[in-house]
Amino acid sequence: MSLPSPLILLHPDDNVAVCRAAIAAGSMVTVGAEALSITEAIEVGHKVAVRDLKAGDKIVKYGAPIGSMTKDTPKGGHVHMHNMKSDYISSHTREASGGGHA
Repeated sequence: MSLPSPLILLHPDDNVAVCRAAIAAGSMVTVGAEALSITEAIEVGHKVAVRDLKAGDKIVKYGAPIGSMTKDTPKGGHVHMHNMKSDYISSHTREASGGGHA
């Protein structure tokens, strides 16, 4: 019996998967049929790109756009406040490390 992937794809149209168990840097993980090389440690609840994303690309989660990329990020890269912005909530009120209010 194999362990479930530490990543879950919430909708087939999503371009990010959600981390449901901490992933160490350098790990190889799969989500669906995709194998991803994880380059940095990923915390539970954070997002991982399931394909290469370019600055300006919409981030799709739950089958709907939730924000936009601000930097290019490779497949398997961490997607969070350092390389994305919400299209709905001003990011200047959120801190990059945990989303707390300033």
